[in-house]
This record gives sequence, C-alpha cells and structure tokens, in this order.
Amino acid sequence: MTVTVLTSGFCFIQAGGPSAPAELLYRYGGMYTTAIARHEYWRLLAYGFLHVNFVHLTMNMLCLVLWGGHLERRVGPAYFLIIYLCAMVFGAVIGNGIHSTPYLTAGASGATSGILGALLCLWILGKLDVGFDFFAINIGLNIAFAFGNSRIDWGVHLGGFAAGLIACALLDLIEKANIHVLRCKFPEAVKVNLTLLACVTALWAWSGQAQAIAGGAGWGAALVVVAACCAVVKMVDLILSMKKGLAIVVTVLAGANAAAVMLSGGALASTCSPRWPTGSVPLDNLLVIFCPNPVLISVLAAIGAASVTLWLCSKEISRGIEDVGFVGTSLRAERGRRRGL
Repeated sequence: MTVTVLTSGFCFIQAGGPSAPAELLYRYGGMYTTAIARHEYWRLLAYGFLHVNFVHLTMNMLCLVLWGGHLERRVGPAYFLIIYLCAMVFGAVIGNGIHSTPYLTAGASGATSGILGALLCLWILGKLDVGFDFFAINIGLNIAFAFGNSRIDWGVHLGGFAAGLIACALLDLIEKANIHVLRCKFPEAVKVNLTLLACVTALWAWSGQAQAIAGGAGWGAALVVVAACCAVVKMVDLILSMKKGLAIVVTVLAGANAAAVMLSGGALASTCSPRWPTGSVPLDNLLVIFCPNPVLISVLAAIGAASVTLWLCSKEISRGIEDVGFVGTSLRAERGRRRGL
C-alpha cells in the first residue's frame, strides 16, 4: 500500500492535480496495447502501482484494506505477496489478450481482485471462516461499481480474480507436497526474504533471456533458475534443522540481499553515459544522482540492505543465537502439523 500510494502520489504531484494524464501514466509504466509485443515486461508490474486519479487510488486501497488483512492473516506475508503479484501480472496478460482496440490501463484492480479470488479459494477449501454473504456483497458491489464506470478494464479484473484463485490453490498443493520434501516450516521472515530474492533472480534472468524466451528458446535457462531456487530452498531447510541454524540463515540472507543490491547497482552503472541524463524519462533523475559515484552508492546501498535485514529479523537472530537445539525441532514439528495453507 505504501509503495502504491507513494508512486501514484508522485504522479499526481507531477501532474499538478488529483489525477494523472495518459502521457504520464504511459511514461511511468501504464500497460498498453503493444507492451508485450515490444517485450516491455516490466509494465506487467509497474501498471499496478499507478492510478488515474485520487478516487481510483482510494477505491483500490480500500479494497486492499478490507480483503488483504483476511488473506495475509491466513496465508502469511510471503504467500500474500506471491498471490498479489501473480494477480497483477496475469490480470494484465488476460486484459491485453481481451482488448481488440488500443488501450492504456493502470491501477491495482487486478491485484485486489486476485485477493478476493484467493479468499474464495480458501473458502471453497474450508480454510476461511466467513459466510457466503461476504463474497456476495463484495463481488456484487464491485460489479455494480464497474457497471457505473465505463472505463473499468474488465479483462484485468477477471484475469486477476482467476489468477488469485488459481495461485492460492497451487500454493495449497505446494504446501501439502512440502510435507514430504521439506523438514522445517520456514519462519515468515525467512520465507518473505527468499520470495523477494527469487523475484530479483527471475527479473535478472528474464532481462537477459527475454528476447530468446519470447522467440520460443531460452527455456533451458529458465529451468536452471527454477532448479537453483529449489536447491537453495532445500539447503535453507537443512540449515534450519541444525542447532543455531536460524541465526545462520538470517545472516546469509542479509549477505545475499547486500549482494543483490550490489549487482543491481553494477547493472545500473552500465547504463550511465559520459553525458548525464537531463530528466526526460523516469530513470533519469535517479541516474543523475547515481552516475557520479556508482561504486560508492552501491556499497552504501548494500550495507543499508544488510543492516535493514538484520534489524527486521532481530527476533529471529536472537532466537537462533540462543538456540540449544530446540528451534529446529519446533520448526520440524510445525511442518508436520500443517496440511496445506
């Protein structure tokens, strides 16, 4: 919510009013007709953090408040993040496939619809203690609001809803399978950090293989990335089962976060030119600050990432340092007790 409000608010400030013009939305990542054909895959995520006006932003954030809390309490922050981003991406893909005329769309509607779809999935599975009237009222109000606004992108809404429902069902199956594959139930802090690192890794691999994958090749590289992620998860699982393993895992994750920031800084440094940008596109303002001292700023950012990780995971580190062998046992017991989400 914070990222969405800040991003949309930045656009409103630049526009000088409570709404953002189409040109500004396009520049900052709005989804449009030929975005996928032009391999501008970053728009599949960027559009979800932009909004047309203040009312549009308020409605979507209200839905995030009303529905997001129910879902996050039930599946945890990491799986909530996965469901939210999947609904955002596939909502854009479905919406793009449905549109037969030129369009420009922005907003978190697909992602918030995905939250409602995931809640419906949990209700069908018998893992959510709400009545059917919860869905009847919320879905009914959204349909009524959509009919009252001709600019609603139905493809994004329906695609996000379906993606959230399917993603939640798949995560439930994965959790059931994990009983036979993993020893320990991962703490949420570890799970969230691994999810974010997996997203960064996927973006890095995608950026290098985008053209090949789009042409039907490069799937071998994608499989290698997936296999590497699975191997990392299993390694973390084995370390967590050891004495003081939780402290080791958090420390390694802090280092991995720092390394990811350093590599991102190196990639950004390669875009710098002898003549610094003048602010004509969104990345330019950042490059003007970054280009003079890319190494120094990358190092400082990496130290900051590691420090923030250690601060946010201070409870896990303390628990891991004081461990005399019970943490791994308790995490294994949690894995044995849980069946699905």
